[in-house]
Amino acid sequence: MALLHQSESRTPESPTGDVKGRNRALLLVSASTVFGLSVWFSTNAIAPALEAEKGFSAADIAWLTIAVQMGFVAGTVIIAVTNLADLIPARRLYGVAAISAGLLNLAVVPLDDFGAVIAVRFLTGMFLGGVYPPGMKILSGWFVKGRGIALGAMIGALTIGSGSPHLLRSLFADQWEVTIIGSSALSGIGGLIVWSLVKDGPHDVKGARFAPRFMLKLFTERAQRLNLLGYLGHMWELYAMWAWIGAFLFAVIGARPLIGDRLDLASAVAFAVFGAGAIASFGAGFVAERFGRTYTTAGLMIMSGSIALGIGFIPFDLEVLIVVLALVWGAAVIADSAQFSTAMTELSDPAYRGTMLTFQTGIGFALTAITIRLVPIIQESSGWGLAFAILAIGPAIGALSMLLLRRLPEARLMAGGNR
Repeated sequence: MALLHQSESRTPESPTGDVKGRNRALLLVSASTVFGLSVWFSTNAIAPALEAEKGFSAADIAWLTIAVQMGFVAGTVIIAVTNLADLIPARRLYGVAAISAGLLNLAVVPLDDFGAVIAVRFLTGMFLGGVYPPGMKILSGWFVKGRGIALGAMIGALTIGSGSPHLLRSLFADQWEVTIIGSSALSGIGGLIVWSLVKDGPHDVKGARFAPRFMLKLFTERAQRLNLLGYLGHMWELYAMWAWIGAFLFAVIGARPLIGDRLDLASAVAFAVFGAGAIASFGAGFVAERFGRTYTTAGLMIMSGSIALGIGFIPFDLEVLIVVLALVWGAAVIADSAQFSTAMTELSDPAYRGTMLTFQTGIGFALTAITIRLVPIIQESSGWGLAFAILAIGPAIGALSMLLLRRLPEARLMAGGNR
């Protein structure tokens, strides 16, 4: 397998004539990801409205988020077990999935039955499983050198897309339906962009055989296993933070406008937290290419875990300090994400790149259901301090795993030998 990786690493970067195509693919996939992932946290952003209009409780909102996560897991498992992301063009899979997720998200507006909304959110998540991992595979087909930077840009786009409902909520605080309709429309547009405008890259590897047992290498090969542990530590923290940072900031800031009487301050700050993460994701790609993926991911997890340990214990009257720390947390908590995915493309057989990316992602998202549900339970009984502090467990384990990975000879396959 090492020979496969070495062969790919010796493959020259896209010819000069393809530089324009490479940059075009990065721009289009990133823009589409912003649009496509906008449906993910659409119900979290309008949680107060759903509680008032449909009678949902805080626990119900948590289950709506978990439904998306578990639907995503189901979607990624189906794609991984069938090798679908490697058997058909990833751009077509992406397009169909994004359009379908947008259409399903629209059903949240007319449905009042909680069970029906749960089902819709599960199906939305299932189709999102055909958006995020295939998007990474598309870009890995265009980039060898600089792949971590390219995937960092895509994760930055994912972050903006995930946070966009908070922006819509801030602008249309009294019209919650606009958040759902707007995010659904964006997802559909994102799917059409990739399906119709993006081409396969020169480093895309075709012809994978149907071989579901190939996924077991994620557990049997030590380098891939340590990268998986690092990723799981990252995911333990990430989506619980994303799911509940808006509620936390609302508790700190309250319901007050930023400008006039239409721009909700807490929602605007929540969107800024996601925005900080988008910028950091792109920057972390450059750092990882220069200093290595293991040091970059470990350092970022130590930073985010430290903030998770303390931010919830700070008195609410120190809201400026809390906002600053939330922005730093938002940057650190996601900046390492693309590097785990990039490492997987470097450590696994290129012919099964899409399968391994999808499988690793699915396992990570299954884990997120635990912390998304734990945070509100602990918050109600013990407050925000302990609720966020438990999230630091993941980054601690993840940082250690990546430092152990750095010591393996396979680590030289990452970041052009920078590990």
